[in-house]
Amino acid sequence: MERPLLVYTTFPDVDTALAIGESLVRDGLIACINVLPGMRSVYAWKGAVERGEEAVGILKTRRGLQERVQEALKDRHPYETPVVLFIEPEGADAATLDWLVRETAGG
Repeated sequence: MERPLLVYTTFPDVDTALAIGESLVRDGLIACINVLPGMRSVYAWKGAVERGEEAVGILKTRRGLQERVQEALKDRHPYETPVVLFIEPEGADAATLDWLVRETAGG
């Protein structure tokens, strides 16, 4: 049985997150993206400490699509090195899992 998979990433802004998320939904690679605007970040990058404002993206997919989602996300992402973290939930409501598998069946 397929397992749910959450993908955590950040984007430079909401419009970029929504555009990339929509393309992944249309391609059947994810069932949904939740975009949280206004995240403030402090991070190390190339030997310096940087600050910035970003948008968080939480993508909902299934374990069987992990590699394809990772490749597609990195290909479409504007960052040189985007953060792509996979989180495997312990489980999912049966109806949620059915929806997730049904909406990503074409992926």
